Amino acid sequence: MQLKNEVGVIILRIVLGVIFFIHGLAKFQGGIENIAGWFDGIGIPGVMAYVVASIEVIGGIALILGLGTRIVSALFGLLMIGAIIKVKLAVGFLGNGEMAGYELEIAYLAMALFLVINGSKKFSVDQFLVKNTNNI
Repeated sequence: MQLKNEVGVIILRIVLGVIFFIHGLAKFQGGIENIAGWFDGIGIPGVMAYVVASIEVIGGIALILGLGTRIVSALFGLLMIGAIIKVKLAVGFLGNGEMAGYELEIAYLAMALFLVINGSKKFSVDQFLVKNTNNI
């Protein structure tokens, strides 16, 4: 992959990592118990709030560093699919005036899928941990 493409990948990787890190951190700082209660209210076991927030925080840091880019991105993609199906689908693509639609989740999903497919070879911790960086 050309250097300019890799620079684009690192920008995408870092931006997505920061977004998820901040979302996860906000869940913990804002009262994860409230998020767990909300999860229960929409039919998802409350313990999943801790799982989701942990994936967002730890995965966000890992993605920023380029550690396990494909795996973390796949997890983020699954989170977005879950958010779209369970929360946002009912309000439509653009929302309903009370809640935003799922257009942003689709964008995050596309970013995550790009990283699952392409990985991040340069400027990542993975490049130092794996000898054959073509498979990262």
